[in-house]
This record gives sequence, C-alpha cells and structure tokens, in this order.
Amino acid sequence: MIGQIYPVPEHPFSYELNKDFQFAAAHFIPSESAGKCRKIHGHTYFANVTIGGDELDDSGFLFNFAEIKKLIHDRFDHTILNEDPLFSEHPERYPTTEVMAEIIYGIIQDCLNEQGNHAQCLQVFLRETPTSYCIFRPGKDKFQ
Repeated sequence: MIGQIYPVPEHPFSYELNKDFQFAAAHFIPSESAGKCRKIHGHTYFANVTIGGDELDDSGFLFNFAEIKKLIHDRFDHTILNEDPLFSEHPERYPTTEVMAEIIYGIIQDCLNEQGNHAQCLQVFLRETPTSYCIFRPGKDKFQ
C-alpha cells in the first residue's frame, strides 16, 4: 500500500496522520437485494484512517499508529464480521463496506475521545475489492 493516494478531507488542523492497514474477513449480507453477497464470502480489506488535530500527547503523538492496528486489525482480521457484537447484537445492521467504514470511524473516534488532546478521525477509506471502496467522513459539524 506504499504510495497510495487518498482523497484528503478539508480540515482546520495542524497535524494530519494517516495509517494504512489491511485485514482479511468474511461476511454475508442477509438481504434479498444483496444477490450473491447473501452467501458467506471473504475479502482482504485495505483501509486508511485519517486523523487530524492540533495537540500532541505527552509522547509526541497525535495518536499512536500501533493503537489503530490494535483497535481495528486485531479485532476484525480473520473473523466473520457478522459474528462481531456490533452486528450479532444488532441483526438489522449488515456488514457492508459503507457500514464497516462508519464502524471503524466510531471505534477510532471513541478511543480518540479518551485521549485528551482533541484529535479527530477525519475519514476512513475502506477498499473491499480492487475496484470497490467507500469513504466515510463524519461531517465538519462533528469536529470539536
């Protein structure tokens, strides 16, 4: 993923951090309109998380890259996404690329909210296949 170029959201922050990672996971979309995707199948997801902020923490980080990997890769890699409590406890929610991008945003932002340096997750870029991806951005009104 070296050399990837992602659309950059406009933001007012001094620092912008980007973390690329991948995870392999299976899922199915239990909806009549999902066609072949109703059957369990897998993807190697490629993700980029963009974080912005003006204040570094005591270690000089906006946010530690390793923490992003721990929060997302370690949770979802080699799993069946539908079995994660975010889906199994909410059967009306399906693990589409769009929903996964928003969920990744929420996991990252919840952790950022505990940091104290007011960093913000600006976007999550999630590629499901070589030709299909989704970008989730929270909206400018969410920046603290």
